[in-house]
Amino acid sequence: MKFTDGFWLMREGVHASYATEVRDLRTEADRFTAHASVKRVLTRGDTLNSALLTVECRAHAEGVIGVRVTHHAGKARRGPDFALADGGPAAGAVREDGPVVELASGPLRLRLDRSAPWTLHFTDADGRPLTEAGRKGTAFVTTPDGAHHMAVQLALGVGEQIYGLGERFTPFVKNGQSVDIWQADGGTSSEQAYKNIPFYLSSRGYGVFVDHPGRVSFEVGSEAVGQVQFSVEDQTLEYLVVAGPTPKEVLARYTALTGRPALPPPWSFGLWLTTSFTTPYDEATVTSFVDGMAERDIPLSVFHFDCFWMCEYQWSDFRWDPGTFPDPAGMITRLKERGLHVGVWINPYIAQKSELFAEGAERGLLVRRPNGDIWQWDLWQPGMALVDFTNPEARTWFQDRLRPLLAQGVDCFKTDFGERVPTDVVWHDGSDPDRMHNYYAQLYNRTVFELLEKERGTGEAVLFARSATAGGQQFPVHWGGDCWASFEAMAESLRGGLSLSLSGFGFWSHDIGGFEGTPDPEVFTRWLAFGLLSSHSRLHGSDSYRVPWEFGDTAVAVARRFTRLKHRLMPYLYAAAVEAHTTGVPLMRPMLLEFPDDPACRTLDRQYMLGPDLLVAPVMSPGGAVEVYVPEGAWTHLLTGETVTGPAWRHETHDLHDLPLYVRPGAVLPLAADTSRPDSSWLDGLTLLVAPGAPPGTTTTVTVPDHRGTPAAVYRVTRTETGPAATATGTDRPYEVRTLGPGGVEEGN
Repeated sequence: MKFTDGFWLMREGVHASYATEVRDLRTEADRFTAHASVKRVLTRGDTLNSALLTVECRAHAEGVIGVRVTHHAGKARRGPDFALADGGPAAGAVREDGPVVELASGPLRLRLDRSAPWTLHFTDADGRPLTEAGRKGTAFVTTPDGAHHMAVQLALGVGEQIYGLGERFTPFVKNGQSVDIWQADGGTSSEQAYKNIPFYLSSRGYGVFVDHPGRVSFEVGSEAVGQVQFSVEDQTLEYLVVAGPTPKEVLARYTALTGRPALPPPWSFGLWLTTSFTTPYDEATVTSFVDGMAERDIPLSVFHFDCFWMCEYQWSDFRWDPGTFPDPAGMITRLKERGLHVGVWINPYIAQKSELFAEGAERGLLVRRPNGDIWQWDLWQPGMALVDFTNPEARTWFQDRLRPLLAQGVDCFKTDFGERVPTDVVWHDGSDPDRMHNYYAQLYNRTVFELLEKERGTGEAVLFARSATAGGQQFPVHWGGDCWASFEAMAESLRGGLSLSLSGFGFWSHDIGGFEGTPDPEVFTRWLAFGLLSSHSRLHGSDSYRVPWEFGDTAVAVARRFTRLKHRLMPYLYAAAVEAHTTGVPLMRPMLLEFPDDPACRTLDRQYMLGPDLLVAPVMSPGGAVEVYVPEGAWTHLLTGETVTGPAWRHETHDLHDLPLYVRPGAVLPLAADTSRPDSSWLDGLTLLVAPGAPPGTTTTVTVPDHRGTPAAVYRVTRTETGPAATATGTDRPYEVRTLGPGGVEEGN
């Protein structure tokens, strides 16, 4: 939200009061509290008829310092609040040196000089400036409508770039943008977002998390061009500065605070196929799709039933439409006999026509208006209501409706929607409706995920979720929402995914081919390669099918090639998934995450690293032309064996069967022998594929996990004058070591 009219003036009717000087400072061993006047105090009379801001500073965890700014402390805190880990008193230490007080936490320092004009200085342990809240950095603002806002401005350094703030489809670098953290069902082609995360990451080596689940308004160099401003309509604002110095370390600390992603099961990394949305389908249709994939030798791992598995007008009642699916349990059994997992679509809305509406209303499980009426509207489903997940009984009731589906053999749920949450309502637990609007997605996804963990076991739970707030990364997987079937939408989807990955989310997917409209064969085929080189891979559309043969023989061949390639890469990919689970570093990584010291990588949003060692640049233009930046060193194309040397920009043209897919210099990729499924026995016939680029004597350690993420075998690969050699611990199964060269790697080599 913008408050000023240029540099000198405020907007009409807006009044801002800025922390100006320290009037009192109280210190403890691990924290300090400053009281700041909002004007210069020259006489005792200046202390009257004026505000005083309370600024509390403490370390939440090692390398994480929080600042809470309060105007009037008497406002009731109704919740909800983000659940954050707390490092305890040992996380920080306060030191005083004359008028200067300093709070140290790991590599992060916060310094306040009470003898100088108000400024909170954040530095690293060596005193290198990170950011500061200076002359206008700590304030409250009143607007003509009587609203009260708390506002903070943190300085941007010269050339500093800002990333994150959730799955945003606007430009990847957020400088110059106004961003409201507010859930919306707006597709992938606007400033609205399904996954709004009040966290940003700076190219200077730190992150900032605004600990407020409601609407947070960011002005990223868009009002005061040298500042990141964030504001909330409240009496209190708390923000946490998260130390690096590398982007990976920032994400590790941030996800330790807000939660690390669960580890999805290996089968979920295979190809998912859906019925699509409004297309007609029954068991015969589903069987024809599964048969068609098998006949064309395209491995399939998951079959997903979208909305119309239930009867029209009564979503979600979690009951199969008997006219279309008279034997759902038998159908699921037949699918599972073919080695498939099964997912079904759900959402948190209950249509009036459903019997569950009356039951939920009678038991008080649906969200109500202040006058006691159930909140309803006709947008999406006629007379639909909203399950009140703040009510423990409602959470249990919702889970109990899903249990029969699990008993039938359903393995996972697509938890769609969760963004259209009203604010003119009363919640069971008394939550503030504005704070609950974004947070609702967390309760919804957690309710379903915890059921899957309980019924299927830890390590088997997986969602396909659309909405999320901070902490939502704990319940993977998330997909990018409703995109158009075009190259432009393909690019905007990738931007959103990379932005989300820098917001703490380890796993992300998208609708291969686009959701709305029907892609032309070239768009669909290019999207196939991109989708199968993503964390998770799903074929899905709106009013047309996404089976590859609908788009020609080339699409079939590409689907086959890249599905089998992904299966071969699974020992490598799952090791990267374990890293996401244990450290918060995502599987799909913006280039700056792996190469933070390379300035050319800081703006790249049409390529990414898949795990630490694979560079992927999807082709997003007709004819196969693509620009790709290759960082320093000799990179080898995985599919052709061609070697290119960076740092360099390359202009390449690829046919429909190919794309830029380069292996990092000196990397060692563990490859599975079985390309028919993602959850094969990876150690049987394992190949250690060694990329050129490491000098003789270099040793690389490669860990191959089992299907639970525990190390199954550890290999040490050493380059010698005559070629690479390896030793293994944890296994006595035979393996092959070979160098990536001409011809690349394909299914049979």
